[in-house]
Amino acid sequence: MMIKKILIVDDSPTERHVLNDMLTKAGYEVVASDNGEDAIQKSKSVKPDLILMDVVMPGLNGFQATRAISRDPETRSIPIILCTSKSQETDKIWGMRQGARDYVVKPVNRDDLLAKIASID
Repeated sequence: MMIKKILIVDDSPTERHVLNDMLTKAGYEVVASDNGEDAIQKSKSVKPDLILMDVVMPGLNGFQATRAISRDPETRSIPIILCTSKSQETDKIWGMRQGARDYVVKPVNRDDLLAKIASID
C-alpha cells in the first residue's frame, strides 16, 4: 500500500505545523486534527493512508483514539504511528497494545519518521 495521505493528530499547533511542513516537503498530502474525537471522525471521512497520533491531548487521548480507530471495522486497516513525548518503554508497549503500528518519540527526527513511514508501504 502506497502511503499518500497522512492524518496528523496533535493538540499543539506548533507540532502540527512542523510535521505538516516535514511531510508535505516529502511529497505527502496532509490532513490535520487537534484532538482524539476529531481524529476518529476524520479517519472515517478522510480515509487517510496513515495516522500520526499524539498521546497527550485534552479529552480523548491518543491511546484511546488509537484503540477506537484500530478496533473499528471501518478504520482498522489504517496504520497508526504514535508520535509522542512519552518515552518510557511501558508507554510504547501500551501504545502498541492499543493497535499502533509504530512509535516515535518527540522531538521527531525527520529521517527516522520518513523511514518508518516508508517501511509501512
